[in-house]
Amino acid sequence: MIPCYKSTKLVIDKILAASLLVLLSPLLLLLSILVYVDQKDIFFSQKRPGLLEEPFLLLKFKTMRDGIADDYERITVIGQWLRKYSLDELPQLLNVLKGEMSLIGPRPYLMEYIGLYSDEHKQRHWVMPGITGLSQVEGGNELAWKEKLDLDVYYVQHMSFWLDLKIVLKTILLLVSGERKHHSDTQFLGYQEKTS
Repeated sequence: MIPCYKSTKLVIDKILAASLLVLLSPLLLLLSILVYVDQKDIFFSQKRPGLLEEPFLLLKFKTMRDGIADDYERITVIGQWLRKYSLDELPQLLNVLKGEMSLIGPRPYLMEYIGLYSDEHKQRHWVMPGITGLSQVEGGNELAWKEKLDLDVYYVQHMSFWLDLKIVLKTILLLVSGERKHHSDTQFLGYQEKTS
């Protein structure tokens, strides 16, 4: 990783996040209205580990109903559509603007997982978590958890502008082609978190 890129990346992230929030504001407004009409609420927030395991509240559009045990019954029709195209992740642009996340980086999994990582895999918290990342464009949920975490560590050790650009382009291609499967931030070693 080029030493100066880490600070440059923070500036790029905030500029791009602010620009995307402005450009996508009509879409964000429309989605907010649809989610509110569907669920009488808009956002789902959950504490996740950020840089150096510092907790922050990750934001998503709400995709699941409260008070239902079965996840398949909890997810709404609008929620399924949002997840299919990863539109439920758009509120995380606010996390990027606040300096809690990056556009590109390891996905922030649950706080409960911190004690389950090996010393090597704990390196994933040496950089800010991202909205998309290397493991998401290299297989996502089709990968075993160790493969995902290995890719996260590879990203941390090789972070660069060109690697970030490659991940951005791959993310766009996967979204446009409709092949990108919604990734799970709440499954690890057989544990399933009952939240949206």
